[in-house]
Amino acid sequence: MTTALILHYAPDNASLPVRLVLEELQLPFETRLVDRATEAQRTPAYLALNPAGLIPALETPDGVIFETAAILLWLADRSGQLAPMPDGQARGSFLKWLLFASNTLHAELRRLFYAGNYIGDDPDDQEHLRHHARRAVLSHLRLLEDARRPDTPLSVLDFYLAAMLRWCALYPRGTDHSWFDLKSFPQLHRMAAALELRDSAKAAQQAEGLGTTPFTAPHPPQPPEGTAI
Repeated sequence: MTTALILHYAPDNASLPVRLVLEELQLPFETRLVDRATEAQRTPAYLALNPAGLIPALETPDGVIFETAAILLWLADRSGQLAPMPDGQARGSFLKWLLFASNTLHAELRRLFYAGNYIGDDPDDQEHLRHHARRAVLSHLRLLEDARRPDTPLSVLDFYLAAMLRWCALYPRGTDHSWFDLKSFPQLHRMAAALELRDSAKAAQQAEGLGTTPFTAPHPPQPPEGTAI
C-alpha cells in the first residue's frame, strides 16, 4: 500500500485510533481537519465523504471508508498486519471483540458523552442516562479485561481500546470521572501503558496535543489545530 491516504479527523475524536494505526503501520497519509467547533462535519463537502456526518472518514484507493472499526479492519487486512489473517484460526475471536468494542462499548460511550442527543435537554434526565451508561461501560470493560491475556498479540483493537480508555477518564468535560479507574482493569492498564511507549503513540501525542501519558493518566488535549469537543 504505497498511495497516500487522507484521514479526515478531529483532535481526540474517533479518528484517533485510525491515526494511531496509520502511524504504527508507517503508512504515508495526509490529514484534513474537520473543525467540530464550526460543525464542519455537517457541511455538504464532508457529507459527500460520510453521509452520516460522523468522524472519521478515510480516503483510500478503494474509495472513502467511514466507521472507525471498518477503517481499522481495512488497514489491517490491506497491510497484513495488526490482525489475524482472514483464514487464520484466531480471526473469529478477533472479530467478535473488535465488533464488541465498536457496536457495544463505543456506542455506550456515545450515550455517555452526548446524553442530550438521546434524551433531550433536561439535566436530570441526562444525568440519569449517564448513570446507566457508566454502569454499562464498566460492565463492557470487565468483559474485555477478562478476555485479555498477557500474551494477546498487538492488534488494531488495542489502539481502539486505548483511545476509549482515554475518553472514559476525560469526557464529558465538567462531570465526575471518579467512577472510572483504569488500574482496576490490570490487563487493559498493562496494554495501555505499553502502547504509550510506542513511536506511533508518540507521533499521535505530538499531532493532537495529547500529553505524555495519553492512555494511563490522560489530560485534556491541547491540539495544534482544531478543537476537541
